[in-house]
Amino acid sequence: MEYALPPDAAAPLGQARRVVVFTGAGMSAESGVPTFRDDLTGLWARFDAMQLATPEAFHTDPDLVWGWYEWRRARVRRAKPNPGHLATAAIEALVPDTVVITQNVDDLHERAGSRSPVHLHGSLFAPRCIAEDAHPAALPETPHGETAGPDEGGRVPPPRCRHCGALVRPGVVWFGEALPEAALTAAVEAAVSCDVLLTVGTSGVVYPAAEIPRIAARSGATVMQVNPEPTPLDEVCAINLRGTAAHVLPALVAAARDAIGTT
Repeated sequence: MEYALPPDAAAPLGQARRVVVFTGAGMSAESGVPTFRDDLTGLWARFDAMQLATPEAFHTDPDLVWGWYEWRRARVRRAKPNPGHLATAAIEALVPDTVVITQNVDDLHERAGSRSPVHLHGSLFAPRCIAEDAHPAALPETPHGETAGPDEGGRVPPPRCRHCGALVRPGVVWFGEALPEAALTAAVEAAVSCDVLLTVGTSGVVYPAAEIPRIAARSGATVMQVNPEPTPLDEVCAINLRGTAAHVLPALVAAARDAIGTT
């Protein structure tokens, strides 16, 4: 069933020259990618995220932590971009000066056709060495299957950096770590300069990422939210569209195209 947009809901997007699409876990959940805290199932269910997603955990047991991230990568590889991801790429085609900012660590935006999304929390597919200069590193050629678990194929030794020989760590932001400076700077600059910011599938409670829509609102942008439920971002949004990304975004893009065609 096609989503029924409120009258003129697509007008800001149709008139925009600079757009930010800001996405959270709800976007990827529709592709079957579990949220971070839900991604502890099967043999991993006896762990807490805080036991695995910290620098201390990697230092204490790198094989265990790397094994969990190998398992997570394997699950993401099996997922496919949903209509919300495809609609995001369509917005980039519609408004060339569009920046996609995501809190997700998967590569579904890239596979849907988005150009260089800004990954605020890093990426499962961008590991780096643990040395101070943090050289980028390549992933192992053979991914481990979803059935892997600790002590039963889940303890996977991390590779070594080809440059300096240090251990390679997952390229994500762990608890207690700051967001990547370049990504955060790019996100803030995009939020300050955009005409429209679409916040999609994010709870609006994880900081500092949750500040991005608020920065756009303070800078005079029209902030639009796509989310099935109310969030703390409701108060800064000019338009709140209740529904999922896969349901709402295609309808919004189609209406924005129509609005552009009639101007």
